[in-house]
Amino acid sequence: MSSPEHKQKIWGMIKDIKVGMLVTLDNDTPRARPMHLVQDEYDGTLWFYTRRSAEKVFETESDHDVCLSFSDQEDGVYVSLSGKANLTDNRELIEKYWNPFIAAWFPEGKDDPDVALLEIKVQMGEHWKAKESKTFQLYEIAKANIKKDATPNMGENEKFGG
Repeated sequence: MSSPEHKQKIWGMIKDIKVGMLVTLDNDTPRARPMHLVQDEYDGTLWFYTRRSAEKVFETESDHDVCLSFSDQEDGVYVSLSGKANLTDNRELIEKYWNPFIAAWFPEGKDDPDVALLEIKVQMGEHWKAKESKTFQLYEIAKANIKKDATPNMGENEKFGG
């Protein structure tokens, strides 16, 4: 797990990206699909709306281990988070996170019995953040190619948890 300060750092990286790719196992084959963040803060748990009848629900019930990846190429931010997924129909949370964007995906409304939340408890992860502009990154790559024994310094990389 990570400290409250580190959780805020991760949240600062992913909150504006909004959409992460959720990877589950579909009969031993990794499968990814986009999922939209619904919360306004991060405490080590991520929340996503889903249909109870969705394939990802059955996949996470047979294997709770999942991975989420977020990327913003323009800002050079990449985040990979791994954890355990669980389905909940906690009506208080469904009400709390409900918004017009989510309503568009659930025309029957938040009281539809198929509406649920996928809870991802993050256990470990890794992030990368480029420290400079694309031009600087290209310079670092060129420099590494010329020196042959150096690798480009692209910025920050940190693993946590696990």
